[in-house]
Amino acid sequence: MRFRLKITVCMIWLLSLSFGIGGSLMLSSSFNSALEQEKDAAESSYSFLVKTVQMVNDISALPNRSDITEVIKQLDSVGMIGFSSVWVYADDEIIYCSGDLEPKELDGVNGISVKTLDDGKSYYKLSGAIETEADTLHLTAFWDISSVYDMRHEQYKTYMIVFAATIAVGAVLSYLMARLITKPLDRLTNATKKLAAGELSYRCGIKSGDELGQLSRDFDAMASKLEENMEQMQDTVHRQEEFMGSFAHELKTPMTSIIGYADLLRGQSLNASERMDAANYIFSEGKRLESLSLKLLDIMVLKNTKLDLKSTSPAQLIESVVQYLRPSYEKQGITISYSCGVGRCLLEPDLVKSLIVNLMDNARKALDSGGQIDISSKMLSDGCSITVKDNGPGIPPEAMAHLTEAFYRVDKSRSRAQGGAGLGLSLCNDIARLHNGSIRFESSAGNGTGVTVELHGGAA
Repeated sequence: MRFRLKITVCMIWLLSLSFGIGGSLMLSSSFNSALEQEKDAAESSYSFLVKTVQMVNDISALPNRSDITEVIKQLDSVGMIGFSSVWVYADDEIIYCSGDLEPKELDGVNGISVKTLDDGKSYYKLSGAIETEADTLHLTAFWDISSVYDMRHEQYKTYMIVFAATIAVGAVLSYLMARLITKPLDRLTNATKKLAAGELSYRCGIKSGDELGQLSRDFDAMASKLEENMEQMQDTVHRQEEFMGSFAHELKTPMTSIIGYADLLRGQSLNASERMDAANYIFSEGKRLESLSLKLLDIMVLKNTKLDLKSTSPAQLIESVVQYLRPSYEKQGITISYSCGVGRCLLEPDLVKSLIVNLMDNARKALDSGGQIDISSKMLSDGCSITVKDNGPGIPPEAMAHLTEAFYRVDKSRSRAQGGAGLGLSLCNDIARLHNGSIRFESSAGNGTGVTVELHGGAA
């Protein structure tokens, strides 16, 4: 059974119960009140009749039965007592009878009681004894109360019609109200079906201040989070596919060269110079594969590394890297300058040195025919920042968001020719992350590129 039908049934049941109990109590109270009124009227008339008989007895020296019955007959004929029938007994014999009811033998029961006779009518029966000078009379009178029972019957008929109409109207209104109340549930149900079908952008949009409104808001928040997670998963899958494609491509080129030159050495007659060229190609491509493998290994290791930070001077690290790289860079026409702040902070020296080397290597690749690389560092309250700038051609705006992705290269042909695999900045980003830091880029066409890494490993 649907929820709205359950609400409708419950409301009809409550309406029937309350209306049934209330109506029954009201009819019962009305009936009892009418009976009491009739009882009072019957007792009053009976008392009047008895007092009249007693008065005749008091004013007559020797009253006889005929005098008394004549008085009762006169009162009954003018309608002053209002009884349906009056029976007068003397010595257990009936001496007077009026009305349509057939007299019966004296039963000896005095007082007032309700009697339903063979004609189906109901009466108050009033009986009692009257002492006179001559003898003892027994007076029995019948007060018709059938109209009260007929009125109750008509009231019950009217009540049942009103009850049925009320329940019918109440059922319709209850269903409409239940449908209005549960309408948001239909939208929630539809939303779950939409989400199950893959339509993650669908929202309920129920705006109300009740529990259903809160449920709708929570559902929409859940759907938004689910959509966000799915987008992140799709982006992750896309990046993984790009990573695998790039990795396969990076392996294919050197492997093809190695296999080709190895086959040339094995199957062809070459002179000494040609053999040396083939061996050099194999060696250089092998070193390229070695560099690629080592950097991939570094990235994989870094993702599960817990650093052992040491008190380190960033200036000394930068100076040692510059002194090591300067000779080879000067051969390419590249000038290196550095300016470092004095101080110490908590770093992992080997990883930070690798970070500086990779930043400088990326700057070198941006300079085709010589140029300038500037390195600077400054101390922070909880670490340090390192900046590497070059005066190369700059990076296009559309490439800025992808610089830390593995295998991404701004100029693929030039980077590959220079031995790059697009892993340097990805490695730098992981090193910065392990130091609770970040990496940011500043570049414009013709004005070079600046890379700033903030490392928040802590103060020494």
